[in-house]
Amino acid sequence: MSYKRIISLVPSLTELLIDLGLKDQLIGRTKFCIHPEQRVQLITSVGGTKNPHIQKILSLNPDLIITNKEENRKEDVQELAKHTEVIVTEIDTIDEAIEWILKLGTKVGKITESEGMVSEIIKLSANIPTLNPIQTAYFIWKDPWMTVGNDTYIHDVMSRYGLVNVFSNQSRYPVTTLGELSSLSPDLVLLSSEPYPFKEKHIYELKEVCPDSNIELVNEEWFSWYGSRMVPAFEALNSWRTQLSLK
Repeated sequence: MSYKRIISLVPSLTELLIDLGLKDQLIGRTKFCIHPEQRVQLITSVGGTKNPHIQKILSLNPDLIITNKEENRKEDVQELAKHTEVIVTEIDTIDEAIEWILKLGTKVGKITESEGMVSEIIKLSANIPTLNPIQTAYFIWKDPWMTVGNDTYIHDVMSRYGLVNVFSNQSRYPVTTLGELSSLSPDLVLLSSEPYPFKEKHIYELKEVCPDSNIELVNEEWFSWYGSRMVPAFEALNSWRTQLSLK
């Protein structure tokens, strides 16, 4: 089937669809879809990932809507599925991300393009530097402090790059405390640029409880955006991880 009116409610998959050559078929996206910047500005915004404007989406008369189990609410997906075809992606690992690139490429008639993209991702994955493992904590939020568990895409990326998640005994996005962080004594603490906008001042705050840890701000897209963003993310991570081992 040829889809002519596609809406994506997943920022990273919006970018993927455009990079697969579907910019003209993509008629709706969320306000968090920011890549590629010049192109997404021309696409109608239909709200957020957790609070999409259902009636606005339906008024666009889509013939396919792309969603994600984690990023979108079940009740919204169920309501939209009453009116048109909805795909629910579930991506918690790099391998699953690769599988979904191929699945979506096949679904929208871009098999060759998706296979080429996957080939590049696999090549970059094969070039991940083999370095000594680093005990690492990765934070996504503050007040309360929130980190990542063992069943997340972020955790899988960390694992591939030898960043041993000190919260790997927990699932999804657990709440923790600075006291618990101090007791775990990670060698490295990563502060993500999104969804919480960590800044330099937070490095100094954490240094008070983890004086011996290396604490860095990192680009959230390196660790949590799947799809075509995996290519520049893995390129950056390969270089960053090598430099990290030299510190």
